Amino acid sequence: MSATRKQTSVVDPRMMKALSHPIRQQILQILNREVASPNQIAQEIHESLGTVSYHVKTLVDLGAIELVRTQPVRGALEHFYTATMRAEIDADHFSKLPLSARQHLFDQNLQAIWTHVVDAAADGGFEDSKEQTCWTVLELDEEGYRGMVDLAEETVRRAKELEAESAERLAGMSDGPPRTHSTELVLMHFRRAPG
Repeated sequence: MSATRKQTSVVDPRMMKALSHPIRQQILQILNREVASPNQIAQEIHESLGTVSYHVKTLVDLGAIELVRTQPVRGALEHFYTATMRAEIDADHFSKLPLSARQHLFDQNLQAIWTHVVDAAADGGFEDSKEQTCWTVLELDEEGYRGMVDLAEETVRRAKELEAESAERLAGMSDGPPRTHSTELVLMHFRRAPG
């Protein structure tokens, strides 16, 4: 294994610290999508400005986000940030984390997913006939299992491509505010408990 390969196989500890709190995950997700201020983020995620500001400072210190501009608002100076890293760890790096770190991130993500699903359901998020939920139980040999892992990774990669393509189209529109669909893709593939 080359030195370059060895360096890329280690998860950046700054990334782990950035993702180790659910509010920091939410802030990173928002700032990967758009430039925003702590005040705007606090309103979106329904947290206090003090709490969000604390986590924004932590993310700045970690180099996960950066200040892009300031703007006077009602006698104060509002700061606007953008993300410099994505709020995710790829499958290769995730597999190299200690079990305790993987379990912590899994628990945190599962709680956030459930909260988002419940909120979406309460707000009519599953009323569109094109919305999907799928639950499929599979019995796979080793080759089939590896194929499912590859398929899940390919699905996520393609979803990110679709988002990037959408962003390009939206940036090119000039006739009024575009209609967008704020969606979430949750993909889970795991070994079932015995029985």
